[in-house]
Amino acid sequence: MKIGAENRKQLKMLAIFGSLAIVCGIYEVVSTSSNSAPTPSPAPAPVVATRTTTPVRTAGGTAPAAKQVSNAQLDPTLHMEGMLLAEAVEYNGAGRNIFSAESTAPLATIPKPIASARPAHTAAQVQQPVNLGPPPPPPIDLRFFGTATRANGNRQAFFLKGDDVFLASPGDIVSRRYRINSISATSAEVTDLQTNNTQRLPLQMQ
Repeated sequence: MKIGAENRKQLKMLAIFGSLAIVCGIYEVVSTSSNSAPTPSPAPAPVVATRTTTPVRTAGGTAPAAKQVSNAQLDPTLHMEGMLLAEAVEYNGAGRNIFSAESTAPLATIPKPIASARPAHTAAQVQQPVNLGPPPPPPIDLRFFGTATRANGNRQAFFLKGDDVFLASPGDIVSRRYRINSISATSAEVTDLQTNNTQRLPLQMQ
């Protein structure tokens, strides 16, 4: 009976020590992981924009560089005095007001010519139009080239129009247009019935 009671005490002691060991192990793991976590890197410093100028070379050497100006030295304050002075400026242009629809540009003056480009004409040189009257009638398209005398003494004439040959006496009408008025040994008087034009045709030998 004593042996069983001692065993139960040992089991209780082992359980207590085991739970303590587990708690210690968990603590060690948590502390180790917290120590090995990466530390946050510091934020980068703001970059200040600066104006740099290239040194100017002169005859005596290199000129000193211009003074650098940073954003911290700029003044962002809005100055109302300068704005009021700019608004008070009034436009006083001497020419056309481009902002006014009623304003028009001045008309350009065209200089007068010194002398006329056309030659001067006197009254005697100017020719008055001449009245030539109606145009002359067209010539009679007949050719008188010979005569013939009949047995009764009447004289006839030979006329040629193109390739046609006509033998006519005084009073006859040739080619339905020309009337033979008179015939002589050297000429024949013919009237154009369409134009009422009378002409004397001379004798033309072949």
